[in-house]
Amino acid sequence: MEYHGTTILAVRKDGTTVMGGDGQVTVGNSQIKKGARKIRRLYKNSILVGFAGSAADGLALMERLEAKLEEYRGNLVRASVELAKDWRTDKYLRRLEALLLAVDRENMLLISGNGDVIEPDEPVLAIGSGGDYARSSALALYRNTDLSAEEIVIRSLEIASEICIYTNSEFTIEVL
Repeated sequence: MEYHGTTILAVRKDGTTVMGGDGQVTVGNSQIKKGARKIRRLYKNSILVGFAGSAADGLALMERLEAKLEEYRGNLVRASVELAKDWRTDKYLRRLEALLLAVDRENMLLISGNGDVIEPDEPVLAIGSGGDYARSSALALYRNTDLSAEEIVIRSLEIASEICIYTNSEFTIEVL
C-alpha cells in the first residue's frame, strides 16, 4: 500500500525515542492544510502513535489501539497484535486506508491492515509517502554521526520535505 500526504519517522538512540511528522494534508494534487498533527500520545502519555493515509481512518485506528492498550495495560506489542488481527479480519476495519507507527521506550512497530506488526532491525522506522526518504536519511545519520535522536528526526524530515512533494517542513516532534 502507498499512502500519500505524510511522513512519519521514529528514531531511538541513547535511551530516547523521538517521533516526528510533517503537517501537510493533500487532496489530489492540492495542499489543503500545512499544520496538521498526525502524532498522538496514548496510554498515560507513554506511547506515541503516528499515522499515514486517510486522516479519518488513521484516527479511528488510533482510537482502536488506545482501547487495546487499556485492555492490555499498556503492553504495546500485545495491543498491536490484537489490533492487527481485528484490522485484518473485521469487515469494517479491512476497508480502512492507513498505516500506524507506534513506539514506546522499548518497542517500535509498524502496524498495517494486512496483519503486519513489524519491528525494524535498527531503531529507525518511517511510514508515508516521504517515509523512504526520511528513513534513508535517518539510517545514514544514525550510523555515521553523534547526533541525538531528536536531531536525526528533524534533519531527516527536512531532507524528506525537500524531496517528497507530499511532505512539508511544518513538523510535530514528540520525545519519550
